[in-house]
Amino acid sequence: MTYLIFGATGGIGSALCKQLQSQGHRVFATGRDPQKLAILASELGTTPMLADATVPAEVADVFAQVGAVDGVANCVGSLLLKPAHITTDEEWASVLRINLDSAFYVVRGAAKAMMSTGGSIVLVSSAAGRIGLQNHEAIAAAKAGIIGLTLSAAATYAPRNIRVNCVAPGLTATPLTARITGNETAAKASMAMHALGRLGAAADVAHMMAFLLQPDNAWITGQTFGVDGGLGTVRSKS
Repeated sequence: MTYLIFGATGGIGSALCKQLQSQGHRVFATGRDPQKLAILASELGTTPMLADATVPAEVADVFAQVGAVDGVANCVGSLLLKPAHITTDEEWASVLRINLDSAFYVVRGAAKAMMSTGGSIVLVSSAAGRIGLQNHEAIAAAKAGIIGLTLSAAATYAPRNIRVNCVAPGLTATPLTARITGNETAAKASMAMHALGRLGAAADVAHMMAFLLQPDNAWITGQTFGVDGGLGTVRSKS
């Protein structure tokens, strides 16, 4: 199988690339940091594909270069923890562009690429897009939008045998979240919010994404799976 991963140099993206390759699949890794991308591509033994997923023309160009593909995942994302009243217009626009715009451009490109063959698209939302968390207004709005995009695209492309699903992680230890996970006080507070008592690892999320990409699971579409240690649904007794 051939898979295309956007945001491949991030914690979750790189874990997904490595997991898929370990299963014997062909993986195309896309990112916008040339140094990180070159290192990952060398580890995977694949050609690096430099592209910014927030730029429509660059996303379209990647699909044109790759050609036929069985599955596509978008792992591009950002994190902004601020209440609405101190979030600037620039921060708001950036959060939407990086998270929601990139997801839309990837879905559009993947749908065109898979129109005659079918396939699987997997996006990344967040537990914050499904439950109310303080100081998450901008990121929660963007991530909830990804869930809406997943639902509508799944309905639109089901007749073409294109499946669209989503994962909604809890706090996951990656370079993106290092400011939180690297702070002992903040990390302990976050762990206490997750019923399983720990933070997520990139591999936890990648496992579910790889599962959803596989054709063996071809009767799943329009779903958002919480890979969140229970954060979105469970409250344990302290």
